[in-house]
Parts: sequence; structure tokens; C-alpha cells
Amino acid sequence: MNQTSSTAEEILRLDSISVTYPNGTVALQKTSLSLKQSEFTVLLGLSGAGKSSLLRTMNLLVVPSTGKVHSAGIGAITGKRLMRAHRRHTAMIFQQHQLLSRKSALINVLTGRLSEYPAWRTVMPLPHADVQIAYECLQRVGLGEKAFTRVDNLSGGQMQRVGIARALAQQPRLILADEPVASLDPTTSVQVLAQLDRISREDGIATIVSLHQLELARRFAQRIIGLADGRVVFDGPPADLDQSTLDQIYGNTNVQSHTTAGAQVDTSDLDSAEVPIQAAI
Repeated sequence: MNQTSSTAEEILRLDSISVTYPNGTVALQKTSLSLKQSEFTVLLGLSGAGKSSLLRTMNLLVVPSTGKVHSAGIGAITGKRLMRAHRRHTAMIFQQHQLLSRKSALINVLTGRLSEYPAWRTVMPLPHADVQIAYECLQRVGLGEKAFTRVDNLSGGQMQRVGIARALAQQPRLILADEPVASLDPTTSVQVLAQLDRISREDGIATIVSLHQLELARRFAQRIIGLADGRVVFDGPPADLDQSTLDQIYGNTNVQSHTTAGAQVDTSDLDSAEVPIQAAI
């Protein structure tokens, strides 16, 4: 059962973090945020607004110039050991999928299990229990029948669903998705975000997605964090996002709604198909 935002467990806290790159570019001004279990949050803003920098500080792919990142059960993340412990429970979904193109969907999802093992164990095969977890994750995103298909034979939307399954196989507390639908058509974008939203609610995972598209943010987000020039200019529910705030986020440009907002989700290919687990690795 989902908890309300007031009672949900805090998964991540950012205390006065900022990011200044070596060339002097200030990508993120001092920011403090708290992220809760089951909460589906969208980072909204133009390119260069600071969305990716903020997202990547959450798993320390970008190390903050100031401030601290606090993770549930770990505390302030300092040093490589605590960073590894935090990343073990933090999954990442990328815009360009970052899959092993010549490997099967199942093997790609299995890579999400590698964080459970020592660094020296980076080769297959993994135990049967991990294979079962990976296959069940593919079923949850409607790709059970594609388990043994090479990912370079899948569509862009199917590849992104493999990326979601890989993140899910990590059994995370936190999912970070960096522009996960930027390269997808409107209908497929809705399908991918709908699955992320469902998984977030069903599994109690805090999910943070960076997007350009206002209509997608309004459709799926419980919480929107709007950024402009490296600064948070809005943090609240979609219903509170007024025209004045949109002008701050988008720089007084005329924000247009795209066809994605009205796209209908086709769930005909999302039903799980029973495929026997074989020795695929």
C-alpha cells in the first residue's frame, strides 16, 4: 500500500548542494531537497537548466562542489565505500539506453544484479535465482517473450523497457531517469513513463525523471521540480504550476502542448508471455 508523502520514508536528502564545473560554469546553485518513497518526481526545464547535473548528484556521478547527499540507512555519503553502498540501491535509466547491443534482453537485465557481488565477480554466469529475478523483471515490462532476443533487434521503445527492467532487477530504493523518452515517439513515450509510474507505486520506489516536455510532466508527476539557470524555481504538485512559474522555467517563451499529451497508451504488447527459463548465459 502506498504511503502519503507526509508519512513516506525519506529516501534521499540533498543539503545545500551546488555544482561548479572546472571551467567555472555554475550548473547548479545551492539546492536542498528531500525525496520520498513511492514519489514520482519530474525535473522540468530547458536544456542547460541544471536538470542532469541535479539528477547525477543524486548518485554522485557528479560530485557536488558544496553540500552533502544523505541516503536512507547510510547517512551522509562520504568516501568510496558509502558511495558504492548508495549506488547499490540506486538504479539509472539513460536516454540512449546504454545496453549491450549484441547480447540478449535477459543478459542485459542480468547486469542489474552485478552490484550484489564483489567487484572481481563481473562475469557470467550468475546464480539461477538472479536469472529468475531478471526474467520476472522483463515480464513486468511486457517483454518476457523477448528474453532471448538480441537487443539490437528490438525497437527503441522495447530497448528502453529493457533499461527499465535492468533498473528493476537491481531492486532499488531510488530510480533516476535522465531524459528517458527524448528519442521516442509520443505514444511510446507515454507507455514508458506509464510503466515507470506503475513500478514506482507498486514497489515503493522513489523515481526521479528529467524531462523537457511539460505535458508529460503534468500527466505523470506527483511532484514537479522546475529549474532555470541552475536554480530551483518551482517545487510542488502539477496543479500549482501556473503561467508565471512556466515563464520562469521556459524564459517567457510560448509553451506549446505537444501531441504526446493526448497519446493513447497501447497496452496490447505489454502482457507477459510465459517463456521457460533456459541456460541463456
